[in-house]
Amino acid sequence: MESIHIPQLTKAPQKTQVIEVDEFLPDLETLTPVRGRVSVAHKGSYLEVSATAETIITLNCHRCLQQFNHRLSLKTSEMIWLDESADQPDNGPLERETAIEDLVEALPPQGYFEPEAWLYEQMCLAIPPRQLCDENCPGIQPSDSVVSEQTTDRRWASLADLKKQLS
Repeated sequence: MESIHIPQLTKAPQKTQVIEVDEFLPDLETLTPVRGRVSVAHKGSYLEVSATAETIITLNCHRCLQQFNHRLSLKTSEMIWLDESADQPDNGPLERETAIEDLVEALPPQGYFEPEAWLYEQMCLAIPPRQLCDENCPGIQPSDSVVSEQTTDRRWASLADLKKQLS
């Protein structure tokens, strides 16, 4: 995907550019290409970016540690403010309070928007934090074999002796 020069976006029909996506994204390991569309609209003081995309990724179950395939679907939108100071280095103090309204994405009005990087970030945010192969996954089942005394770590020997004295 090519970068979008923000001033050129104002000359597009309806100040909007739609990008059809059907490719593998660098750094995002997927089984199938990411398919969908990204729409970038110039709204004067901000860009309205929206995307609908899907792909299949391989995850590891957090309970049983088995790998499974997961369909990753994305339908999101974001406003990115156009601000001249967005490119400037931050020379403020290292520690400071930040107001909630300052937690926004911003780009310089004469700069570029990177749809591939933005889509990669959105896909990463869509990966489920709780990865289960099945809602009823029992997890790792302990084996029935009895652990012998000889396989016990010798550093626990003092604790084992104390346990015998108390019983």
